[in-house]
Amino acid sequence: MRSTVQIVGIVNITEDSFSDGGRYLEPARAIAHARQLAADGAAMLELGPASSHPDAAPVPAERQIERLRPAIEALRGDGRRICVDATDPAVLRFALEAGVDWLNDVRGFPDESLHPALAAARSELVVVHSLSRAERADRALATPRQVLDSIECFFEARLAALVRAGVAEERLIIDPGMGFFLGRDPRASIAVLQRIAVLRARFGRPLLVSVSRKSFLRELTGSGVDAIGAATLSAELFAARIGADWIRTHDVRALRDGLAIETALGRDGID
Repeated sequence: MRSTVQIVGIVNITEDSFSDGGRYLEPARAIAHARQLAADGAAMLELGPASSHPDAAPVPAERQIERLRPAIEALRGDGRRICVDATDPAVLRFALEAGVDWLNDVRGFPDESLHPALAAARSELVVVHSLSRAERADRALATPRQVLDSIECFFEARLAALVRAGVAEERLIIDPGMGFFLGRDPRASIAVLQRIAVLRARFGRPLLVSVSRKSFLRELTGSGVDAIGAATLSAELFAARIGADWIRTHDVRALRDGLAIETALGRDGID
């Protein structure tokens, strides 16, 4: 187990996230939850003002910014590292102006009008792959080979475009997508997980994995969202073991403890 793997804690400030929609919509609840995730071991707190699952409703940019503003102000006051997960250019601009540490765009930052602002900023950019190339995942049917080919083409194009636009390469993080971002066939997510080390070496950038409570785990186990914790942790520890740099999760404490045990088991304790 590499000791450098770090945890991103998910804070969904939304009405319809698939796992905890509405639970942290109130600013005080979102801030308290984020602070708890930080206490549990999250090195980065990701604020999501709109859901990206296939059945999510669109949220106007103004509403997203209203959701983000109090949480960013409070958590920056705490000195926390913050990521904003958004696709709307107006929301991304707001996050840049607020000085967040990361931006996460499930479309891979395709809006060229935003590129000068991205190039001038200091925020690191999580470039996420999805088959849909849209602001929400979908349930397309694709084979594992089609998904792997899509990932290859996507990162070749998007990383090159961002670097040409003036974004320093060292500010880019790749996320190959999981669950419905890769379609409805669970084998695609398994194939991508198994190739984390290959993808990381191929593109030479830190790699983030987000398997927490995802659809492919629920389909493979037959468990619902409320009972998917063990499967999530198993997939997360596998990802950490084979080369993920960052793991994005809902249950930070479980992952923190799991990583601690794996690290301890990897040590030579024989005198």
